[in-house]
Amino acid sequence: MWRNLASNALTLFIALLLLAGGMVIWGKGEFTNPGPLEQAICLRVESGSNMRRVSNELADQGAISSPGIFRAGADYTDKASQLKAGSYLVEPGASMESIIDTITRSGRSTCGTEVNFRIGVLSAKLQVRELDPATNRYVEVVAFEPGVEEVPAEYTAVTSESDTRYRVTLAEGVTSWQVVEELKEAEFLTGSVEVPAEGALAPDSYEVVRGSERAALIARMEESQAALLAELWQARDEDLPLASPEEAMVLASIVEKETGVPEERRQVASVFVNRLRQGIRLQTDPTVIYGITNGQGALGRGIRQSELRRATPYNTYVIEGLPPTPIANPGRASIEAALHPDTTDYIFFVADGTGGHAFAVTLEEHNRNVAEWRKIEAERANQ
Repeated sequence: MWRNLASNALTLFIALLLLAGGMVIWGKGEFTNPGPLEQAICLRVESGSNMRRVSNELADQGAISSPGIFRAGADYTDKASQLKAGSYLVEPGASMESIIDTITRSGRSTCGTEVNFRIGVLSAKLQVRELDPATNRYVEVVAFEPGVEEVPAEYTAVTSESDTRYRVTLAEGVTSWQVVEELKEAEFLTGSVEVPAEGALAPDSYEVVRGSERAALIARMEESQAALLAELWQARDEDLPLASPEEAMVLASIVEKETGVPEERRQVASVFVNRLRQGIRLQTDPTVIYGITNGQGALGRGIRQSELRRATPYNTYVIEGLPPTPIANPGRASIEAALHPDTTDYIFFVADGTGGHAFAVTLEEHNRNVAEWRKIEAERANQ
């Protein structure tokens, strides 16, 4: 009898061990295998939260199959106490292991609300944007022009949240003076900064944290532009009439200001390269305007004939070759166009009424294009 009891107890013990082992294997699979989430979500971890609260929220949103296994995995990997507040993008099929790694590693939000300070050619705009996890795209909630329009309540609300992300986006063709002036209106930045050299700032999108120094941001823009120019200069076309990377930047800035049509950049660059090769003056209005304004705002009127005749370092109707400095901060595409212009015989171009330009090889052809543009201007004035 005792032998039978001992045998049955041993059998039960072995069965329990096998069951426990199976549960461990199953639990490990649940922890490391792809999860059940079908559509991305934005998980917000509040300051002072814990793994129990997070695991329950993930389960409610269908991101994990078991809150218990999620918490056990966090304990096993010694990450249960490393939870960091923020808003995190949880991708479809994310495993519990990867989710825990995300919410305990960086403490930097990867989704949720973002303040985007956009510095454009005409003005700056502050946007409050929300990430749509379904499309992984930001959707504008509210926008306003700082220093001009009243600050919306939505902006004030999101800036009080600790996990709000901040970004500064610099458009192509903005002058260095304008960048510095606009950054003064970004209340989430601190400190003052001198106006950098024209053309020295890389148009791009820069993520910052609240309280970042303006000077540090400008330095990042300068480093990015210097690295880009060095890279592109090394791969330039042969026999360009450009003696240095600095001259390439001057030409790129003129291309940037002359056309907003991406497909035209290399054609526009070819016109100026052809003129430089043939010793023809560039005769481009944006350089004249820069000489009048020094890059400090828009001219706001047409160029006067007296200004076209006046000898200044930037009046390319009078001077030979390139002006002494860039006239704006060009983007990568315009720098590439200056260093890889199309091979054409074009010497002239004029607006064609569609936002683009009509190009010409001969003065006769160019005069016809100009006459057509004048006709379009007259028709628009009479509407």
